[in-house]
Amino acid sequence: MANDASTSSPYVGQQHRPIKSLSAKDMAELQKGGGWGLAKAAELNGVPGPAHLLELSDQIPLSSDQHAAITALYADMKENAIIAGNRLIEAEIALDTAFKSGDLTAEELEGLINTITQSLGRLRFVHLSTHLKTPEILSPDQTARYNSLRGYDG
Repeated sequence: MANDASTSSPYVGQQHRPIKSLSAKDMAELQKGGGWGLAKAAELNGVPGPAHLLELSDQIPLSSDQHAAITALYADMKENAIIAGNRLIEAEIALDTAFKSGDLTAEELEGLINTITQSLGRLRFVHLSTHLKTPEILSPDQTARYNSLRGYDG
């Protein structure tokens, strides 16, 4: 029977990934400490993050003290996000390896999934908790300007 396009999986080609559940783009984002969309709850509720604040610092504008404080927040967040992202990658590798082995038990699977969930939670916490620290550095007008520049004012 020929391969029918209607039964073809949307995952075709992904079976060749080193880590099945993560694309190369995902892995690069995690390894560089990128946001990976994990801080949307803060960002879309008007609580700025340091990366975008630094990108927009000339347009907000930030004082030199504010810029230094946000730069320090960003450096700390990035360092912790890289660690957490690498832990998530390691946990996903462990899951892939366990499935490849062919003798994965339900109990082992639950442990692996819990590790992945905790790793992802830690990574998300790193990003969101950093957003929590920005309002004390910015004035309300600067926060409003940031949200306007990001397109969140309408």
